[in-house]
Amino acid sequence: MTTEPVSLATALASFTQRWSPRIVTAVNDYDVRVAKVEGEHVWHVHDHTDEFFLVLDGELHIALREAGGERTVVLPRNSVYTVPRGTEHKPFAPVPTEILVFEPTGTLSVGDRHDDVPDHVDATTGHALA
Repeated sequence: MTTEPVSLATALASFTQRWSPRIVTAVNDYDVRVAKVEGEHVWHVHDHTDEFFLVLDGELHIALREAGGERTVVLPRNSVYTVPRGTEHKPFAPVPTEILVFEPTGTLSVGDRHDDVPDHVDATTGHALA
């Protein structure tokens, strides 16, 4: 963790990979990660933690499989949403989108249980900024 302020714009400009989050700072035992996303992620579940999303630019859709059925939440720019722990979900970005995610350090980007991970999705606990 750095002791200097981090510009989110500079952090996002430092990489081009989609669905490959970068850790910009930490808060207690949580990582604050930024990512560039576009297209589909993968259906997955975080069994022991919620997952917080903030859309910095673009638009993020999150499909959810809940007890009452399947639904999709749409997050335009400057929107937040928290996926509750244990909820199967699949993020999708119809346009190039930049997000900030807040979750416990060491949390795998494809959750504890997931479908097959496609080549364009990085199964990671987050990468350090360059």
